[in-house]
Amino acid sequence: MQSIRIRNARYGQHADHAPLLAGVGVAAGCVGAGFALLDLSSPLRGPFVLFFLLGAPGFALSPWLRGLDIRGRAVACASGAVVVNLFVAQAMLALHVWSVRGGVVAVGVVSALAYLSALARRRRDRTPSGRTA
Repeated sequence: MQSIRIRNARYGQHADHAPLLAGVGVAAGCVGAGFALLDLSSPLRGPFVLFFLLGAPGFALSPWLRGLDIRGRAVACASGAVVVNLFVAQAMLALHVWSVRGGVVAVGVVSALAYLSALARRRRDRTPSGRTA
C-alpha cells in the first residue's frame, strides 16, 4: 500500500501523514454532515457538505478497489462517489421525497453499507472455511 510521505527538511526523514490526513478528511466530512443535518448557515457549509457528499462514498468504495494503483483507485473512487450521489438524487426525485437533509442521510447510509460490506467480505476471507482435525 502506497502512503503519502512528506519530506521533513529539519530532520531529513520522511514522515508518514496518511493517518493524519484521513482523520482530517473524516472530521471535515462530519462537519459537513452536521451543517446539513442541523441546517446551520455558514459560508463554509457548501464546501464541507460537498466534501462529505464526494468523500463519504469515495472512502467507502476504496476497500473494494485494493488491486488498483493509487491513481487508478482515486479516479475510480471519485467516479463511484458521483454515481452514488446521482443514484440517490434520482431515486429521491422519482419517489418525490427530495430534501437536502434526506439526501445527506441517504448518501451516508449507502456509504456506510458499502464500507460495512467490504469489511464483512474481508473478515469472511480471513476466517478458515473448515476445521481440520
